[in-house]
Amino acid sequence: MEIEIWQAIVLGIVEGITEFLPISSTGHLTITEKLMGLPIDDPAVTAFTAVIQIGAIAAVLVYFFKDITRLAGAWFKGLFSAEARQIFDYKFAWYVIAGSIPIGIVGFAAKDLITGPLRSMWFVAGSLIVWSGVMAFAEYAATQVRGEKQLRLTDTIVIGFAQCLALIPGVSRSGATITTGLLRDIDRVTATRLSFFLGVPALVAAGIYELPEALGSPTVTATSLIVGTVVSFLVAYASIAWLLKFVAHHSLMAFVWYRVILGGAIIALLATNTISAT
Repeated sequence: MEIEIWQAIVLGIVEGITEFLPISSTGHLTITEKLMGLPIDDPAVTAFTAVIQIGAIAAVLVYFFKDITRLAGAWFKGLFSAEARQIFDYKFAWYVIAGSIPIGIVGFAAKDLITGPLRSMWFVAGSLIVWSGVMAFAEYAATQVRGEKQLRLTDTIVIGFAQCLALIPGVSRSGATITTGLLRDIDRVTATRLSFFLGVPALVAAGIYELPEALGSPTVTATSLIVGTVVSFLVAYASIAWLLKFVAHHSLMAFVWYRVILGGAIIALLATNTISAT
């Protein structure tokens, strides 16, 4: 069964909207694939969703272009200058690099598990609900007393390990990273920005790694990949701008309730055999 252009467009829209919102892009993509009749346990379909994430990451690169070039420049200068190594941007660049390592290791080691049993709709529903409780607790317990300049290497490493939880469909990469940031008393906007930066190396690596799998299957065509990626980029850019404005003035509780309702609805559909788990 080949992914058609209209399906690629729909998946690109879903990816673009959900990649950076704390509601689980993988979970929503799995649900959408299921509703469209695509085999969610097909490695090629999983690879397709990983590849179109590159569009969302491209949106981050464009949106934060000035920040990223500033950090890259500071990091490069710091490699050759002791004085430049005292600048926070140099340290922050290393923080992002260090925080990106855990998901690379865990993602590669657990690839068969992620593309297999964890693609079950029961796991998606359960993860949506369970992690909602963690998010709600983080909002309740967070002091948000530390901003970007107060970040430490320990923070990004801990958040980097938390990012690994996003390999479970339904948890949400942004949900895991932002929530962990709040639990470490980092303010919501800083935690959200850090989530974007940590997502760049992780998602680009995943997309490149899965590209041969996607193109090597009759399920996926180069055209569908291009369409899905471009749509993902356009929608994700708007989503990034909206989320940064939202978290500056609102808590994550709206996302918590949305996740609980969606997870409950999936469980009801599964329990009544309206949809199958795989």
